[in-house]
Amino acid sequence: MQNLVMILALLFVALFVVVKLAEKFGSRDQAETAKYSRFLMPLVAIILLAQLLKMLFFTD
Repeated sequence: MQNLVMILALLFVALFVVVKLAEKFGSRDQAETAKYSRFLMPLVAIILLAQLLKMLFFTD
């Protein structure tokens, strides 16, 4: 149980740091944001497909 609490605490700290850095250095340009968001769904699909293949063929 102690390991779980430690992992959750580290994840929350990492999330806090990432959010603060994104707020400080993040892009506010609408065109640039749209350009990056165009690639988001295909990348998610590729990751899901890779995980599915890993689960089906490379399990221990």
